[in-house]
Amino acid sequence: MTSKEIVGKSTPLVDGAEKVTGEAVYTDDITLPGLLVGRILRSPHEHAQIESIRVVDASNLLGVHAVAVGADAPIRFGVLPMTKDETALAVDKVVYLGDGIAAVAADTEAIALEALSLIKVKTKVLPPVLRMDEALKPLKDGVEKIQPMHSYPGSRFKEVKQSFGDVEEAFRDARSSVKGSFRFQGVTHAPTEPHATIAHWSAQGRLTVWSATQVPHYLQRSLAEVFELPMHKVRVIRPYVGGGFGGKSDPFPHEMVAALLAKKSGRPVKILFDREELFITNHGRHPTKTEMALSADALGNLTALQIDALIDGGAWGSFGVITSYYNGALSMGPYKIPSFDYRGRRVTTNKPPSGAMRGHGAVNSRYALETLLDEIAEDLGMDPCAIRLQNAWQPHSLTPNGLRITSCGIRECIEVVREASGWDERRGNLPFGKGLGIGCGFYISGSALPIHWERMPQSTVHLKVDFDGGVTVHSLAAEIGQGSDTVLAQCVAEGLGVGLNRIRVYTKNSDTSPIDLGSYSSRVTFMAGNAAIRAAEKVAQQIVAGAARLTGQPASGFVLEGEEVIYAPNPTIRLSFVDAVREALFDSGALHGKGHYQAPNLNPDLPRVEILRGKESEKGAVMGGTHKGAAAGLSPSYSMSAYIAEVDVDPETGIVKVPKVWAAHDCGFAINPIAVEGQIEGCVHMGMGQALTESFDYNRGSGRIENANLLDYKIIPSTDAPEVEVFLVESNDPEGPYGAKEAGEGPLLPILPAIGNGIHDAVGIRMRHLPITPDKVLAALDKKR
Repeated sequence: MTSKEIVGKSTPLVDGAEKVTGEAVYTDDITLPGLLVGRILRSPHEHAQIESIRVVDASNLLGVHAVAVGADAPIRFGVLPMTKDETALAVDKVVYLGDGIAAVAADTEAIALEALSLIKVKTKVLPPVLRMDEALKPLKDGVEKIQPMHSYPGSRFKEVKQSFGDVEEAFRDARSSVKGSFRFQGVTHAPTEPHATIAHWSAQGRLTVWSATQVPHYLQRSLAEVFELPMHKVRVIRPYVGGGFGGKSDPFPHEMVAALLAKKSGRPVKILFDREELFITNHGRHPTKTEMALSADALGNLTALQIDALIDGGAWGSFGVITSYYNGALSMGPYKIPSFDYRGRRVTTNKPPSGAMRGHGAVNSRYALETLLDEIAEDLGMDPCAIRLQNAWQPHSLTPNGLRITSCGIRECIEVVREASGWDERRGNLPFGKGLGIGCGFYISGSALPIHWERMPQSTVHLKVDFDGGVTVHSLAAEIGQGSDTVLAQCVAEGLGVGLNRIRVYTKNSDTSPIDLGSYSSRVTFMAGNAAIRAAEKVAQQIVAGAARLTGQPASGFVLEGEEVIYAPNPTIRLSFVDAVREALFDSGALHGKGHYQAPNLNPDLPRVEILRGKESEKGAVMGGTHKGAAAGLSPSYSMSAYIAEVDVDPETGIVKVPKVWAAHDCGFAINPIAVEGQIEGCVHMGMGQALTESFDYNRGSGRIENANLLDYKIIPSTDAPEVEVFLVESNDPEGPYGAKEAGEGPLLPILPAIGNGIHDAVGIRMRHLPITPDKVLAALDKKR
């Protein structure tokens, strides 16, 4: 009577039918009485002082109901409380080409666009900062700081220095050491659905915003700040979301603008981005220059890692403080490296903002590390799989920078793809132009430390069971296509012993859904899943109490499964789920249960355990060290991955193809295997894009994006997608919901280095600059010749 009936089974997504039949309602599908069209006037300059804005002609145009400028909403906001550097519209100056200057609300889009053309803006163009190396230098005389509120000098946004062990000694004593300079172009999310927002103020002065967002709670907070409202006067509704990948995990200026225009016009306002606006808004992966060195002893044990990352943050802070830490901190797994030195510098430039993108902060450093690890193996005459297995962490370990590893299936991941791909027989023995490469990954299952250091849960789930026998689940965990609503339904159904057809999930409305911090950092399955289980346990106790009253048997003997409440010592005594529910609610009304999740052992008053660097930790040890930035990268659990890619390189054209990938991911426990497999396949496709084709290209010498459309921004077409053989490794995390860990972001990390290392096996060249375009391949082959 204890076998799992719902979790662990491949289950169609609970919202799948609505999506494939067209019933799903996205933000742009919503219409309201008197709905106006909002449009934003964008800056043609990278950096300019606003001297005056004349809006009278636009205001007088027939069909225009409101015009707004930055001075109408000057309060700054941002996703991180320590770097609030954004405003609804530019107040004193614009800081990138495309920055919002003014906005209008009109009866039609045509009228709105005409009104924008009538707005007269007088600016004084300022010298822009466009290159990372330029941003590191002191400001020249007469050059204005991009963001005066940033505390670092010049255009520096954040600097991180962390060191553990004796790196100098490790490199001095190493049998093998390698180093490399890596360059990564910026890439963006390119979701199917662009940004869309509707705002409406009620007659009572309450603001409602419908928005395609990953973070309803953070949006609610920012709207309350900008419009100086108590939070309960703001309602955020998240309709269906057509993809996010991190690109909708900030509160955005256009959401503030829609609310501002709605307030000024007294009517609801919708803002829908075109594709170019989506590219301009960006918040994609940071362009990065990474210098890295790695060392090992004669036996192949890794001894030291040194990283120097220079990161282009664009014009705003966004998640940049976290990015600055993650480029180093998340390199400390899945391998044991006792000495570690990291310097991370994020600079501000007059370009579209960078932010969080799938695998946030870990992708670029992972490519560099896995590449150098292959070079160490080559230098020592070791097999790349063997050196990874030798240095892999064990379960219940503590990294030098204080990351607590609970479950750890990295060895199983490596072994399964090694066998399935025929690695031992095929690598190094394929014809010229064909090769195999391996890459591994390590990623968080949610951030242990919330963005806002307040006493509140990281996730909460409320359940209600009424006379009809239906189970209603309320949560603010944002379903953005990853299947989180289905995970919640499965966890609750399993806990109550009922089928999924009884479960109704409501996660869209901040009025009816309890606090959850949103869909980012691969946190939802782990945190909301645990909250759902705990809520179901509390409701189950009430149902069992009803069964005990009806049967006269002790409540401790009952179990819920198969739509029944069964007395385990004598299974002939059983009630239907509905009968037990009705008895339970007879003298109390509807049954309610709530569960919450808070990352364990983060209470600063708890006694700290002795940290044994590189040794096994006590299970349940307090997470994190005492060094500056110790909270960055902390997670209740970490996923592990290992991929092997089969690569074809055409030496005549430089074109790289990937016909097959063997992908193993340690997800702890696959609550919904088909959804986990889909996440892995999607990560492979997205990572291939960054590895081979995708690049945020700027006009030489300016901040203008040259390829702000889906024709010129080269996403891997479906015809070039590889066959992906997926292996789900289940290490059963002791703290995860039913043992589960993340599977939405970590699976992206290994594919990039697997391709890069495969290219080396195929044609003998190491690629340091991404994307690996045909011209770069040909240049490397020419240099090799």
